[in-house]
Amino acid sequence: METLLSLPCRTASRRFSTQTDGEVRIAKVLKEKFPLATSLKVVDISGGCGAMYEIHIESDEFRGKRTVQQHQLVNQALKEEIKGMHGLRIFTDVPRK
Repeated sequence: METLLSLPCRTASRRFSTQTDGEVRIAKVLKEKFPLATSLKVVDISGGCGAMYEIHIESDEFRGKRTVQQHQLVNQALKEEIKGMHGLRIFTDVPRK
């Protein structure tokens, strides 16, 4: 059984408002792939080590697509970045008109 003490990445807490390099890199890729995005938030939820991220993205590029298709588009956009991740949470939406 693992304890939190054996997982330093999970116990590290961020107490500042600046973005990590990973958050900046992922946001840049998503901004390039989804130029119509009206909202984008990338958060390193691994404690700062870059192993797991949560992404909230709202874009008109998702209009008419099922949620699973929207998530597939995000996964495809982050194909290279995902190789080094432990996990990824994706939340997509379409802007309200």
